[in-house]
Amino acid sequence: MEKIIATNKKAYHEYFVEDTYEAGIALVGSEVKSIRLGQVNLRDSYAVVKNGEVFLFGAHISPYEKGSIFNVDARRTRKLLLNRVEINKIKGKIDQKGYTLVPLKLYFKQSLVKIELGLCKGKELHDKRAAIKQREEKRTVDRVRKEYNTK
Repeated sequence: MEKIIATNKKAYHEYFVEDTYEAGIALVGSEVKSIRLGQVNLRDSYAVVKNGEVFLFGAHISPYEKGSIFNVDARRTRKLLLNRVEINKIKGKIDQKGYTLVPLKLYFKQSLVKIELGLCKGKELHDKRAAIKQREEKRTVDRVRKEYNTK
C-alpha cells in the first residue's frame, strides 16, 4: 500500500522518463514528521552519484514546527539507499550524454519513506509543445466521447 506524499509534475514536462528506480531515503525523525504532514517540495531537486553513493540535492522538506534543536536544514543533502547493481547501472547511463537522475515522487510504502527516481533525458521546446498538443487533443476526444455516450 502506497500513500503518495509529493509528485514532481515539472519533471514529466521537462524530461522524457526512460527508466524508474525505487530508493529509500535517509532521514532524521523530525523530517519524517514533516513528510507525514505533506510539507515537501521536489520541484528543483535532482540526484547525483558520488563515490558509489547516490545523493539527493535541492529537495525541500520544511522543518517540523513542533521540533526544537533537532530540526535540520530544509534543503540539506540526503543520502538515497539503492542496491549496488542499480547504482552501477545508473552511473553508466548518467555518464552517457544527456541523462540525468530526477526524483519523480515521494511516498510511504508501509511505514518507510521511498522516493521514485527517474532516469531522464531532457526535452526540447518542440517536444514540450507536441506533448501539450497531444494532451489537449485527448481532452477534446474524451469530451466528445462523453457527450456522445450521454445522449
